[in-house]
Amino acid sequence: MTSHRLPNRGRVDHRRPIRFSFDGKDYQGLAGDTLASALLANGVHLIGRSFKYHRPRGVVSAGSDEPNALLGTHRGPGRFEPNTRATIQELRDGLVATSQNRWPSLAFDVGSINDRLGSLFSAGFYYKTFMWPRAFWDRVYEPVIRNAAGLGVSPTEPDADRYASRFAHTDVLIVGAGPAGLAAALAAGRSGASVMLVDETAEPGGSLLSEPAVAIDGKPAWDWLAATLAELAALPNVTVMTRTTAIGYYHQNLVGLAQRLTDHLAAPPADAPRERLWKVRAGQVVLAQGALEKPLVFDGNDRPGVMLAGAAQTYLNRYGVRVGDRTAIVTAHDSAWYAAFDLAEAGAKPVAIVDIRPIVDLALTDKARALGIELLLGHTVTGTEGRLRVKSLRVNPVRNGKAGAARRIACDAVLMCGGWTPCLHLFSHTKGSLAWDETLQAFLADKKSEAVHIAGAGRGLWGIAAALTDGAAAGARAARDAGRAAEAQAHRVTADRTGSGITLKELPTDRNPAAAKAFIDFQNDVTAKDIRLAVREGMRSIEHVKRYTTNGMATDQGKMSNINGLMIAADALGKQPPQVGLTTFRPPYTPTTFGTFAGYHQGATFEVTRKTPIDPWAEANGAVFEPVSLWRRAWYFPKADEDMHAAVARECRATRASLGIFDASTLGKIEVVGPDAVTFMERMYTNPWAKLGIGRCRYGLLLGEDGFIRDDGVIGRLAADRFHVTTTTGGAARVLTMMEDYLQTEWPDLKVWLTSTTEQWATVALNGPNARKLLEPLVKGLDLSDAAFPHMSVAKCTVAGFPARLFRVSFTGELGFEVNVPARHGRALWEKLMAAGRQYDICPYGTETMHVLRAEKGYIIVGQDTDGTLTPDDAGLSWAIGKAKHDFVGKRSLVRPDMVAKGRKQLVGLLTEDPKTILQEGAQIVADPNQPKPMTMLGHVTSSYWSEALGRSIAMAVIADGRARDGEMLHIPMPDRILKARVVKSTVFYDPEGTRLSV
Repeated sequence: MTSHRLPNRGRVDHRRPIRFSFDGKDYQGLAGDTLASALLANGVHLIGRSFKYHRPRGVVSAGSDEPNALLGTHRGPGRFEPNTRATIQELRDGLVATSQNRWPSLAFDVGSINDRLGSLFSAGFYYKTFMWPRAFWDRVYEPVIRNAAGLGVSPTEPDADRYASRFAHTDVLIVGAGPAGLAAALAAGRSGASVMLVDETAEPGGSLLSEPAVAIDGKPAWDWLAATLAELAALPNVTVMTRTTAIGYYHQNLVGLAQRLTDHLAAPPADAPRERLWKVRAGQVVLAQGALEKPLVFDGNDRPGVMLAGAAQTYLNRYGVRVGDRTAIVTAHDSAWYAAFDLAEAGAKPVAIVDIRPIVDLALTDKARALGIELLLGHTVTGTEGRLRVKSLRVNPVRNGKAGAARRIACDAVLMCGGWTPCLHLFSHTKGSLAWDETLQAFLADKKSEAVHIAGAGRGLWGIAAALTDGAAAGARAARDAGRAAEAQAHRVTADRTGSGITLKELPTDRNPAAAKAFIDFQNDVTAKDIRLAVREGMRSIEHVKRYTTNGMATDQGKMSNINGLMIAADALGKQPPQVGLTTFRPPYTPTTFGTFAGYHQGATFEVTRKTPIDPWAEANGAVFEPVSLWRRAWYFPKADEDMHAAVARECRATRASLGIFDASTLGKIEVVGPDAVTFMERMYTNPWAKLGIGRCRYGLLLGEDGFIRDDGVIGRLAADRFHVTTTTGGAARVLTMMEDYLQTEWPDLKVWLTSTTEQWATVALNGPNARKLLEPLVKGLDLSDAAFPHMSVAKCTVAGFPARLFRVSFTGELGFEVNVPARHGRALWEKLMAAGRQYDICPYGTETMHVLRAEKGYIIVGQDTDGTLTPDDAGLSWAIGKAKHDFVGKRSLVRPDMVAKGRKQLVGLLTEDPKTILQEGAQIVADPNQPKPMTMLGHVTSSYWSEALGRSIAMAVIADGRARDGEMLHIPMPDRILKARVVKSTVFYDPEGTRLSV
């Protein structure tokens, strides 16, 4: 195969060849290549197939805006990635790449039949084609569409790579290391401000890498670049990060960065992360992202070999690759002329420059003629030819806006340029507004919502001199705004390449527009006629046009297609572009791996697992664990060959007979403090709090505005202005958020402070007849007698030598205490209590036993025995409502007609007909098991256990008119049989008189 590599040209290392393969064929590239440049150097232009029509596609760009060159890349077992952009993927030794969206091969793809049937797949064809017969949608249409959808193939193996994440703070974050970004970094860095300069490519420099002929401050561009990078590296306050894409810009100058760490390495260090997500909080942000080159819209503009002129210039000067031997340039902007000049001077003489403009700057035309390039000014392109690579252009002169007689020009590459669009994606993430510039025919940043500065081509300034000047000014402003004294240094540029152009909707054509395939979105096969059809069919909003045609919904997120689509839609609507507007840009800026977002959260760390201070003891002593909210909790403690049923039965017996010990550290804990703490508690909870004595506790019930139960817990009053509030394990964050919401938005006048103390305290619950006997010798400064410290009391004291808050409460119905000590003492306290409790056969128990013991007493668990639709009365908790209270959250809703109507589901007890049968939690309950299906469900089982103390099964359920059904036999249909259970109005199955609380 003919090599298109130019010797000793570019920034690649010609002494370091690198082997790689594409679709099973071996090739050779050079160190410093991208996969795209290496394929082009080997004369490979056919790289993929389009999404809808399966048309042959090749490289279009040289950056992250690439819509076509998406490949599958392999790096070993568990390291396959689909949709890798060949223009960004750096070449590494042994890289294996495969084309996508084709079968059986890239050159011969059966799916290309869609191209012949293109008239059937016009814009919105999904909505118009698959409406009838409607029954076919689930069984026929949807499966076929889903199988055909997508580009790459999802990996089938678990990802073997590691990913990382970090946080950073900086005075100035600069996005983009082109001339504007480098000048900004110099100005801000010299001021002493902390600076982060990030760029998505492997090498800083931006457009400087593609234009070595430019001279800056008397030095060739590349020499100036090397000196600038050396100076930045010597500044300790400046960090330069390559291979790092700013993927999202969020509130308060938080910017997300995706850094590629090892994809360019053939043999990464062991355990090195592949990618890292940075969350950077910046005092000031400078966006120096440059501009994106626009393709021209003409029939056949998508063939392999048709690419952006700026991309060809990059491949030539940066990678030493000529993209063709007989190139034709099609343009409406001066910048493409410079690409033609560079190609001609490198020995790849362009066959013609076709410019739609009848008049072009004289200096450009003179140089083109001097280089022997044919000029076709005032001409249009009306088509291309070639199956797997472009072979010729069809060119027509334009007179009075109409195309004249056609002429064919043989070529093997077409370089197009429709001008440049400022890159505003990150700015748009901040919800900053855009303004249309009529002169530039482009949107520019307008009103800002963050501390951000736009520099260089990103705000419509063309040329390296303008970018350097503007970048230095932006960097100095950012540093000054960050509190530093900074000055913008001037840079002297010679041989600069500035230019102008015109903005076009489509190139004029002499063909039937209905038959032309002039592409706008190359990946999704959206054509100009699709946009016009969408407008004709009623789409007026640009967002509706986007969704109807899928324009801008490809992996490049419209970087190459949005402006052309907008211009054509505006023309079809008869409006000006600003009246039509742009679609919304959303993070991430470029496709980003799930691994980058997940970071360390994979495998065992996929979910955050919170562990109590006592957790290591439980693990060492054979506990079986279960997840509860974000916590890992001891489920039960089996002995020898015990299964869960046997272990839980033993733990229940031991606790009721003598003494059980339980780790309750996961209970949510909130400190409510302040002069208005009582008022705040009165308004938040249903219960009265004003008369609660210091040192006393009360069960607290929290409702939402809708009157439904949100949370509950025991609340102790420690002082006149201080409450220790406990919540459910899973409700701690939710309750604190709810409290803060009311405090900040409804009652900002209240002097109250809320503090989450869940992890400050380790909590050990002691339950059973011998609980007091165990504690009394260990407690200093407190009388534990029933008279001095009755049930529902709280006090500060010392337990086993540790400062503690001691609660006399019980969630088992037995004599109970909860010892709260600083978390660092939690395990030590537990071990001392275990040692002291051996004389009472102390038994550690887990959450399953806790559930059984509380269910025997009818204590509910919010979220299990409630489902978000139960009122206090439904749950049998009317006694917890302060009857004399003027108001509290949810009070108004409790008297709404629906909340007091008959037929509401109420929490009741169930006793199975067969005492040994344990109902399934969640099982549905019916009155008549023989009724026709679908049956009328009365409710469901919420809690169901074997009660060792009662020698039978017990259950709780929410049932329509539950309490009125006292004694009624109901039915629970199961897959293999129908069970019977009798309703009992009271959910208290054990010790209904409560005598054991004061043993």
